[in-house]
Amino acid sequence: MSADFWAGYISGAVGILIGNPLDLIKVRLQARDAISAPTTSTFVRQFESKSSLITGTAAPVVGYGALNALLFVSYNRSEAAFNSALGLSPNLWTTWFAGAIGGLATWIVSAPTELIKCRAQLASPPVSSWIIARDVLRREGVRGLYFGGVVTALRDSIGYGFYFWSYELSSKWVESRRQDSAFTQDATKVLLCGGLAGIVTWASIFPLDLIKTRVQTQAFGPAAAPLLESYGAQPGRLGAIEITSKTYREEGLRVFFRGLTVCSIRAFFVNAVQWAAYEWIMLELGHGRGKDKQAA
Repeated sequence: MSADFWAGYISGAVGILIGNPLDLIKVRLQARDAISAPTTSTFVRQFESKSSLITGTAAPVVGYGALNALLFVSYNRSEAAFNSALGLSPNLWTTWFAGAIGGLATWIVSAPTELIKCRAQLASPPVSSWIIARDVLRREGVRGLYFGGVVTALRDSIGYGFYFWSYELSSKWVESRRQDSAFTQDATKVLLCGGLAGIVTWASIFPLDLIKTRVQTQAFGPAAAPLLESYGAQPGRLGAIEITSKTYREEGLRVFFRGLTVCSIRAFFVNAVQWAAYEWIMLELGHGRGKDKQAA
């Protein structure tokens, strides 16, 4: 396996473990339809037990590690191919497009991972990720795991384009102001640029993420109840466009940014640590920044 595969896998798994508590709040805020605005006590109840801190982590730790590995491998290879084919030196345009291709490539992992994770986080009483996955497979087959896959793919493609673009942009800005690039001296820069990249990414695709959450967590059976109560046990579940129209009509434009503050806080810390882990592992494997991104 390539260095960027393992660096991506490990950093992705670390990011999930760190960010899950705030991700739990984000998903519950997004999925809350006709429920009253959150209060302090509501936030406290998000963590009604110790186990709630890791609710829904099983699927993402396994899935997101693979997703992150696929993302970085696809991004690095796509960027190298773009620059080689067009005879360009690395630039922010090819960085964005390579990131978008990398994000699109993760769809095969991200769609089922997100569906299982979100349903596990909303299930009451708590249901494990494995039970939800088994239930979906039994009821709907493999196709059921990819429900909401189109909006997930769109979210990932746009989001990861901005993810790598903003990381490279902020890195270039910081690097232009100092000469020493040793990792021990560079750790603060990596943490800062990684955190900023996380915020920019989520700000760029948050409405899509809310739509994805509501599409994937529509009530589908007792194993995941209550989920989105207002959508109820409808004969046919709504698609992304129908969910968007229904949400805007009933709750207005502001709902598409519900949970963005919590998500931004989570994104900064998770992506700061995730990028630091990735860069450190790549450095240890002999492929630090400034070396060929085509890690062997």
